[in-house]
Amino acid sequence: MVVSNIEYFLLFVSTYALVGLLTPIMRRIAITNQVLDWPTSTHKSHTHAVPYLGGVAILIGVVIVPYGALTLNSFSINNFWLATSVLFPAITMGFIGLWDDLKDLSPLPRFISQSIAGLVVAIGLVISKNVANPTGSTTIDVLITVVWIVGICNSINFFDNLDGGAAGTVAISTIFLTYLTINNGQYFIAALAVVVAGATLGFLIWNRTPARIYMGDAGALFLGILLATLTIRLNPDTQTMAASFATPILLLAVPILDTCVAVFSRLRRRVSPFQGGKDHLSHRLIRAGLSRKITALSLWVLSALFGLLAVILSSVNKNLEGYLVTGSFLFWLMLFFSFFRTSDK
Repeated sequence: MVVSNIEYFLLFVSTYALVGLLTPIMRRIAITNQVLDWPTSTHKSHTHAVPYLGGVAILIGVVIVPYGALTLNSFSINNFWLATSVLFPAITMGFIGLWDDLKDLSPLPRFISQSIAGLVVAIGLVISKNVANPTGSTTIDVLITVVWIVGICNSINFFDNLDGGAAGTVAISTIFLTYLTINNGQYFIAALAVVVAGATLGFLIWNRTPARIYMGDAGALFLGILLATLTIRLNPDTQTMAASFATPILLLAVPILDTCVAVFSRLRRRVSPFQGGKDHLSHRLIRAGLSRKITALSLWVLSALFGLLAVILSSVNKNLEGYLVTGSFLFWLMLFFSFFRTSDK
């Protein structure tokens, strides 16, 4: 399946407009039914109730536009099942997140559901040989894929703690993912990535500071498993295995950084990693004196920088790949220790 530049543009604009129109509708539904994020916990940084269900608008947009495009152009059973293999697990996780938004699930059942979904998707990807960097061992490939999917699901969910922070970062990551997959001829992955970029930017209209609606777990978990699935299917144009594995990590380096800082901070304080807290990157930047708007912008710029490194990695020779991977890792470590040393409450 080959997608033209105008078709990518139409996919982006359609999803952007659809989610932009659906989000205020979901906001009214959330307010009417009292599906609100109340600032009742100590880790909540907002001061008044904010509606959830923004994630439902994202989910609807990301699902409707690709299937609509397939129906109107080049429909085939093969393309239908190809889209379904990526979207169905994400839809399932989105509904689990919606259940959490409505019923406030405890962390354990949420983690178990993520692990089961991750295992099912991982086995499917490995068996169908859709993992871009196989190690040659089915067991190791499945294990790596499960860890990646569950880890990214939690990272995006953890990272959704600031007005516009997660939505903007996901949009930036998927824009770079679109570029890399188009250049490498992975048109299907590129089409879904550009749809996600359009959806998150359409949602960002209503989610930027001061946020009028949150995506909730429905959106965070839906986007998490979708991003994990798309990036693990990315086959970057690199010359070494290290650079190939580093590319998807670079695309999601900031959410991963946020999760690592928060989790290790909580372990240091002997509290559950799944316990909410004001120990994320955004909270630390705000305590350092940045406004919420500048904090979000800072995280977006950092995401764009790592995305740019992923793009550069695909265009340098083998020797430079090694230096770039090492330099990127050291830069990430420097950021980790810089944030980890700041006050976590």
